Amino acid sequence: MRKLALLALLTALLSGAAFAAGEPMVGGAAMYPNKNIVENAINSKDHTTLVAAVKAGGLVDTPEGKGPFTVFAPTNEAFAALPAGTVDTLLKPENKKTLDKILTYHVVPGRLDTATLDADIKKGDGNAMLKTVQGDTLTIAGSGKDLTVTDEKGNTADVTIADVMQSNGVIMVVNKVLMPN
Repeated sequence: MRKLALLALLTALLSGAAFAAGEPMVGGAAMYPNKNIVENAINSKDHTTLVAAVKAGGLVDTPEGKGPFTVFAPTNEAFAALPAGTVDTLLKPENKKTLDKILTYHVVPGRLDTATLDADIKKGDGNAMLKTVQGDTLTIAGSGKDLTVTDEKGNTADVTIADVMQSNGVIMVVNKVLMPN
């Protein structure tokens, strides 16, 4: 399940910008539906951090999962905003387990679009608590396309692109990397 969730995360990171523009282009490269995620990702100049993370995690050959998953997908800028040296440290082979934990923390089982999240937020008196594939919880607040995601450490990310529908789930692009406990 974790490898499938990581593939869903990779899909999300590559798909958010493409669907926002109405044209399947990411990082200046066309994202061809007849190619796998990794084949497309290596052509995107805006996803070098993601490609490095997937390679470091040994996920290049992971089969595509059916899901459904909801992926809170951080941008390259989100990764760049981490403290100096964090990404380099995570990409080291000895930190594969930590990298996997962070990547799977961005993935929630189920197809959760903004309408579903709005209903969950109302039921939760202003917050929806979502259990991630990693096992910890994300807190969602707001409404419609004005949503925030808070990790267990209290860091909050904004959803910058919502409801990017995929055959295996939904992508919500976020502007920060969320960190599990």
